[in-house]
Amino acid sequence: MRVILAEDSTLLREGLVRLLVEEGHEVLAALSDAVTLLKEVEEQRPDVVVVDIRMPPTHTDEGLRAAVEIRERRPEVGVLVLSQHVERNYAAQLLASNAERVGYLLKDRVAQVEEFLDALERIRAGGAVIDPEVVRQLVVRTTHGDPLARLTPRERTVLEALAQGLTNTAIANVLHISLSSVEKNLNAVFDKLELSHTTGHSRRILAVLRYLET
Repeated sequence: MRVILAEDSTLLREGLVRLLVEEGHEVLAALSDAVTLLKEVEEQRPDVVVVDIRMPPTHTDEGLRAAVEIRERRPEVGVLVLSQHVERNYAAQLLASNAERVGYLLKDRVAQVEEFLDALERIRAGGAVIDPEVVRQLVVRTTHGDPLARLTPRERTVLEALAQGLTNTAIANVLHISLSSVEKNLNAVFDKLELSHTTGHSRRILAVLRYLET
C-alpha cells in the first residue's frame, strides 16, 4: 500500500519507514509536522495516512485536526492515528463522521508488529480499528446512570470485541463461543443500548462508541 507518515519522533518515524518498506509497502513521505502532511495528502493521494495526535508546534492536537480534515476532504484515504495515552475525547472526534477507513492505536501497539500491519490492512480495506485499551476504558465506565450497567458480563465482552472492529466470526473465535451466541448477545446489546435500528457493521461500531461518550 501507499503510505504517508507524520510523526515528530525521528526514532519512531524512521523505524516505521523501515518496517513498512521491508513489508513491501511504499512510503510516499515521512514528515515531522501536520501542516506538511495535509499538502502531501492532496498531492500524492496515499492509501493510508499514519499520524501522531500531538505534533509541532504546540504538541497538543495538531495531528488529530489534520486527521479529521483529511477524513473530510479525502474520505477514500485511510487514517490511522497514534497516541501516547488513551484520550477518549480525541477518539470520539476522530469517529464523529463515520467509522470507515479509520483507526486509533496507542503507540505501544506499534511495537506489536503483526497487529500494527494488520490494522493498516483493515483500514485500507474500509474497516475500523480501535485500540483494545481505549475500548476497555470506554466499556468499564462506572459513572452513575451508566447505560452499560444493564449488560451482562458476556454482553460487555462481546461489545468490547465489536468496538475493536472484529467481525462476528472473529468474535466467536476469540471468545470461543458459537456464532449464534455472538449474534444473540449483539442483539441484546443493541436492544439495551437502544441502538437496534443501526445497520452495518462499521456504523454499529460508531454508534456504540458515540453512545458511550455521551
